[in-house]
Amino acid sequence: MLSNLRKFVVSHKKIPILHVNNMCCSKMRSSLQRLKPHVPLGRNYSSLPGLIGNDIKSLHSVINPPITKIRNIGIMAHIDAGKTTTTERILYYSGYTRSLGDVDDGDTVTDFMAQERERGITIQSAAVTFDWKGYRVNLIDTPGHVDFTLEVERCLRVLDGAVAVFDASAGVEAQTLTVWRQADKHKIPRICFLNKMDKTGASFKYAVESIKEKLKAKPLLLQLPLGEGKAFKGVVDVVNKEKLLWNPNSDDGKDFVRNPLLEMSDPELLKETTEARNALIEQVADLDDEFADLVLGEFSENFDLLPAEKLQTAIRRVTLAQTAVPVLCGSALKNKGVQPLLDAVTVYLPSPEERNYEFLPWYKGDLCALAFKVLHDKQRGPLVFMRIYSGMIKPQLAIYNINGNCTERISRLLLPFADQHIEIPSLTAGNIALTVGLKHTATGDTIASSKSSALAAARRAETEGGKKHRRNNEAERLLLAGVEIPEPVFFCTIEPPSVAKQPDLDYALKCLQREDPSLKVKLDADSGQTVLCGMGELHIEIIHDRIKREYGLETYLGPLQVAYRETILNAVRATDTLDRTLGDKRHLVTVELEVKPVETASVMPVIEYAGSVSEDLPTASQEATENGIHSAFLQGPLLGSPVQDVAVAVHSLIIHPGTSTTMISACVSRCIQKALKKADKQVLEPLMKLEVTVTRDYLSLVLADLAQRRGTIQEIQTRQENKIITGFVPLAEIMGYSTVLRTLTSGSATFALELSNYEAMNPQDQTVLLSRRSGLTQVL
Repeated sequence: MLSNLRKFVVSHKKIPILHVNNMCCSKMRSSLQRLKPHVPLGRNYSSLPGLIGNDIKSLHSVINPPITKIRNIGIMAHIDAGKTTTTERILYYSGYTRSLGDVDDGDTVTDFMAQERERGITIQSAAVTFDWKGYRVNLIDTPGHVDFTLEVERCLRVLDGAVAVFDASAGVEAQTLTVWRQADKHKIPRICFLNKMDKTGASFKYAVESIKEKLKAKPLLLQLPLGEGKAFKGVVDVVNKEKLLWNPNSDDGKDFVRNPLLEMSDPELLKETTEARNALIEQVADLDDEFADLVLGEFSENFDLLPAEKLQTAIRRVTLAQTAVPVLCGSALKNKGVQPLLDAVTVYLPSPEERNYEFLPWYKGDLCALAFKVLHDKQRGPLVFMRIYSGMIKPQLAIYNINGNCTERISRLLLPFADQHIEIPSLTAGNIALTVGLKHTATGDTIASSKSSALAAARRAETEGGKKHRRNNEAERLLLAGVEIPEPVFFCTIEPPSVAKQPDLDYALKCLQREDPSLKVKLDADSGQTVLCGMGELHIEIIHDRIKREYGLETYLGPLQVAYRETILNAVRATDTLDRTLGDKRHLVTVELEVKPVETASVMPVIEYAGSVSEDLPTASQEATENGIHSAFLQGPLLGSPVQDVAVAVHSLIIHPGTSTTMISACVSRCIQKALKKADKQVLEPLMKLEVTVTRDYLSLVLADLAQRRGTIQEIQTRQENKIITGFVPLAEIMGYSTVLRTLTSGSATFALELSNYEAMNPQDQTVLLSRRSGLTQVL
């Protein structure tokens, strides 16, 4: 159908057109010519993925490569480990860009938001598609800041593999642990890249030891560095016993030589590499029985005779089994070690068909996809990122949203290139697509081709899975595990510049909420004010800035407040009766229940029914009772904060015939509030895990400051010239800490925060908090 496909160049000077010769299908030609990517000034793109150099490929291989040749990977790391710089180098060497972007210069491909370029941090994960040596790579650059943990979570959910980037001078840091745990949860095979080997204080040995100790992982050393710090000039390929040296006169790092290690020229290095290779072979043999049989049989006398291909195949198996992680090293900023990292991605990380998904057989090849991210574009409207697990997506296709129980139509289909997108005619399983035209689909929604297809898959799940998958609602069996959204820890009021602008603010917040599920918006019932709830100071600051820039609204933020929780310390019983006549109908409910503390931390109330109640309680009445309990737990008696760690036992529930479910909920809710007021109450405050990296000179100053902030120091470690303070500090005491820490240490210290848990306040601090809150109320 297509004999010739010429290369086309995307430039910011004109709208590109895909030139296709000898096409027998005019419809295909017209669909290919609808390429209207928005290209920001100053970016120089190369060709469409799959059209590198003068290669001529079929249209199908360009857009839908074989599934074995697809790699869906993410770049994850602690703040400032070099994720975005590594991504920039990957894009440059793959031919996606023609100039090297720099975070400090604010011209990177994946950090395209104004806030990202100004601050030099990644806020939104960005997807990029490119080719490398015949492989299609869908890469996602994720944030490292704890405020944007959800961005990492929802991207890892749909990836098949990941590259964990480490600062070679720091090893495993606080946020590295967090993203590593997230990858463990989703069972994602990983490769470790020890970046910044050129940095003063870089230590390959230290970084590897920290991976062993802190991550409890087994590192497989596939490379050794040639020098460290300013002396770093290249790497040794342990598997092939080769030396990779980059040309010091090259500006972009494209020129490097790969030479075999020889006894004559590098006797010491050859000996060290041979020992490292033998250790690697023994390590892999311990983890892989098939490889152990091969080594003990054919190559037991001399490991040097073992072919590199056999060793690579075994390393791939243990990587996919997640029993070990390959370790590579380099310096993304200095353009060294990135090409071997790309080779390792294609060799060791899995293709989509190598990941096991139990739900795939239920669909029998029909469409099954997960919407994992939503963006709002001023021209196109909502853009929904989808991971396709089975089937195919095309423009004008009607799809069924299982979560929303609605049918929508995809108007256009795009390949994601950060903030530039190229329109395509179809996309098959294993790929990441960007769809236009879906008005109701949100993060975490499962997509099928039709309602009948979804129900057929549900019946297969029930038949094949047996009791394991039995649930009340057939469609529920099909819901792919969505994204766990963390509870917000900060909140503040937000007001428009005038009452007339309130609808505009509501629309902006609705769009931002759909993009970012960790942002919660609620209406304060007492004051009528809109309240923003977020994951941290930076999170709320970014949202405020985006409302101003993207929606043109000058909003006002109230003071930032901590999201406290409440609980009770003793069991209390309460009884309540609601008797109301509306029209000619009498509504009568009498309820007796008990609230009591539970030891295990539980945000949702644990609900128990007495035997006499549960026997003849209709389903509708039970749902109304539980709705009443849940609504009562949203506001506690002390601060109006949510109540947690409490169980409710319903001892008696008498309902007059004809009583509405709304009245049942109201009566139960009022009874719960009465019981909570009678109990001994306790405020729970969010406790943050804090890690501060500081030089010895300022250690005592930082420790003294943390003591004033009610901080508890867990341990102090030594990392080369620095001290690492690990401890716990109440969130209320850590607001504005970055400014204070910079002042105390002359800007030399850094810190990382992570929510640990909610902990009971001591009576004295609780009294101070309550009196301060009541004083604020009187002033208002």
